[in-house]
Amino acid sequence: MVPSPLALLLALGAVATVLAEPLRFVDCGSIDGSIQEVNVSPCPTQPCLLHKGTSYSINVTFASKIESQGSKARVYGEMLHVDIPFPIPEPDGCKSGIQCPIQKGHSYSYLNKLPVKSEYPSIKLIVKWELVDDQDQMLFCWKIPVQITS
Repeated sequence: MVPSPLALLLALGAVATVLAEPLRFVDCGSIDGSIQEVNVSPCPTQPCLLHKGTSYSINVTFASKIESQGSKARVYGEMLHVDIPFPIPEPDGCKSGIQCPIQKGHSYSYLNKLPVKSEYPSIKLIVKWELVDDQDQMLFCWKIPVQITS
């Protein structure tokens, strides 16, 4: 039995919605690295709707311009131009998909989780995600708009 074109189209559409799409992001000061791609999954549209009690996968592909023994992530919720620290389960970049020491000229895939706690307010804000090297310089910094919802 040969599947109809409509069935194939629907199947391809279902697969496409599961795969993470590269996000439009604002680079907020990457100095020691350059961002190639940012993915948040699931986030099919922007602003990303972040549902309370859910954890989201973060994947950032970047190239390092420096050597560094380690890296550390800092995440903020930005409201009215004020950065409010946002805890993540693993701030150590070397435990988040990056092979350390970081080599100049190499590309890396940084992988982490963004848990959205049930007690967070339902609000629109900007997520700001930084990864700093061992000199506290930014390997990358990106921002995306999100809306936390029930």
